[in-house]
Amino acid sequence: MTTMSKGANLPVTAARVRATLGWSSTVEVDASALLLTDRGKVRSDADFVFYNQPRSAEGSVRHTGASGAASGQDSVEVDLTDLPAAIEKVAVAASVGDGTFGQIPGLHLRLTDAADGAEIARFDISDATTETAFVFGELYRRNGQWKFRAVGQGYASGLGGLATDFGIDVAEEPAAAAPPAAPPQPATPAVSLKKQKQISLEKRAAAEAPQLVDLVKKAAVSLEKKGLGEHTARVALCLDISGSMANLYRSGKIQQLAERILALGLRFDDDGEVDVFLFGTNGHQADSMNLGNVRQYTGDLLRLHPLEGSTYYGSAMRLIRRHYFGSDERRTSPHQDRVPVYVMFVTDGATFDEDVTREQVRSSSYEPLFWQFMAIGKSSRSLGLGGGGGRRRGFFGGGGGPAPGTSREFRFLEELDDMSGRFIDNADFFSVDDPMQLSDDELFDLLMTEYPGWLTRARERGLLPQR
Repeated sequence: MTTMSKGANLPVTAARVRATLGWSSTVEVDASALLLTDRGKVRSDADFVFYNQPRSAEGSVRHTGASGAASGQDSVEVDLTDLPAAIEKVAVAASVGDGTFGQIPGLHLRLTDAADGAEIARFDISDATTETAFVFGELYRRNGQWKFRAVGQGYASGLGGLATDFGIDVAEEPAAAAPPAAPPQPATPAVSLKKQKQISLEKRAAAEAPQLVDLVKKAAVSLEKKGLGEHTARVALCLDISGSMANLYRSGKIQQLAERILALGLRFDDDGEVDVFLFGTNGHQADSMNLGNVRQYTGDLLRLHPLEGSTYYGSAMRLIRRHYFGSDERRTSPHQDRVPVYVMFVTDGATFDEDVTREQVRSSSYEPLFWQFMAIGKSSRSLGLGGGGGRRRGFFGGGGGPAPGTSREFRFLEELDDMSGRFIDNADFFSVDDPMQLSDDELFDLLMTEYPGWLTRARERGLLPQR
């Protein structure tokens, strides 16, 4: 059993799970569940499961029991194998009729395997105050696997406010006639669920990785300028681990770059982590980077995946496409998904598998996947932020690569940026002599140079749902 803190997440392997709310009071607490699409909304009021509507339409989510006695409990059960394909999350919530959650002692959620009762996780709520409705946690689908996140988000506006936030039409009884009253003050603008989760992640960052707080704020500014303040995307960092990268890792520059990409990921996705892929002689999927492990991430990474002797972009590209879309094979027709994938691809040298890489970029143009290539070294698209020679090809500098110091070192990445024969343009490229000579603001702005336009084209061509 795992004791969870607010914002933490863990994988769920059980086919059916029961979420049980517990408390030590005679106050009656009513558990509920909301079936949510990738937009964080219900499809209809039928996706709200509670005591008065105890089953979802297809029966995959059920309200399974309540007790208002001391040491009471109330629970919902979710069959993860039977949820509709359109459902990406199931939020576990509750409301209290009299009083507030801050007045209820012993408040907690237990997640158990519904088959044998084995406890998977426990989340204790200790910071409730005036809330009369609460989202305790959520089951969510990520890359085909289910996970659980401890949310702990309260609503002083009660069940009505919670339901409205998730897209449920809350009917109100007509009010009795009353004497004219003074004009009300303007209502405080509602805060969206996406924004609430961003705020929650920022609070976690302040506690667990304070060096990221300013980075997250700067990433937010860049995204707001592009109209992407509440945009959702899956973020992957793809790192070169060929031997020529040794000094960049040793100096801490790749660690600093990784922290910036995690900051971007915290704004794009609410799971608090970034997927990481590696390429050298072989491709590897590394442990995800998150608030808990970011501080020494690249040092730990290289202990598990030592630097290798060659550079093959395609080995990692295949892994990335298989991870997100189930296949690395040639694709010639559009493949739609609900959420795009943004890949930050970092290298300091040319690749030995140009034909494989071309085919991976071309095939992935039929998928909602965007490649942001960043080269460390000189090219004809260098940002001109300092001197320094070009990079050798791979570990030993052989293989007929461009001569050091010339702008041809990354000619292949320039070619990928402009390559014809793609369904849509799905790549951007820039190079810098030193990644840390870019300010945080400059980097985040660069990363959003072509991505917003790609999003528009991806929706127009059917790779992503229309908004």
